[in-house]
Amino acid sequence: MPLADRFLDIRRDPHSDEVLARGGDPGAHSILQRAGFVAVVRLHETYHRTPTGLTEPDETRLATGAVARLRVAGYHVDCHQDFGSRPASYLPLGASVSHLAQRIHEATTTDEVADALTELTAAHDGILTALGEVLVATADFHDGLGEVADPHIARRLHYLADEHLSVLRSDLTHTRDALADRHAPHPGRSTCTEEVPATERERSAVCACPPPPRTLPAPPPSVAAGLRR
Repeated sequence: MPLADRFLDIRRDPHSDEVLARGGDPGAHSILQRAGFVAVVRLHETYHRTPTGLTEPDETRLATGAVARLRVAGYHVDCHQDFGSRPASYLPLGASVSHLAQRIHEATTTDEVADALTELTAAHDGILTALGEVLVATADFHDGLGEVADPHIARRLHYLADEHLSVLRSDLTHTRDALADRHAPHPGRSTCTEEVPATERERSAVCACPPPPRTLPAPPPSVAAGLRR
């Protein structure tokens, strides 16, 4: 990652009087989005602005929260002094979900992967169940919002929750249950003790483990599958 992507500038533009955030990588853009900024995509640049219709105190509050979150995540933020006045301890919710992927990357047995997938597939309070609740709640919100497109958005969100998400939940639940029943080590992921066995001729070796298998990239989906709805 280029070092320049770790630097951002957040300040009020002297020409438009908008609070703008420039710089950063996709991780920083995600933090800005969570803080309430809106992305502006141009041909040679993507920057972020505060939403329209905010009062100046609200813009300051939003920018201050964004600066604090970015700095906690290790970004270097150059900003107006009013925006850098609040410390914060903030961990994005997505980081907890991403940690499940790390657990699966490091897993050596089917039981370990099943445990991680349980967090996704738990029927009562799993991540996918919670995601479905978010989709339905957002659909219900649009139902009475009043614009012409809102009922269509509501139906689309219900469709995503009832069809696509249910398929994803069903498949992952089946995968989780099958792994939980196997109780098997992964043949290519044995736990390394970093000990050299007594039969090793080259006793100066640090580790006798074979190199990890090379993972071939998955083939792209067929054109027909990509066009199917």
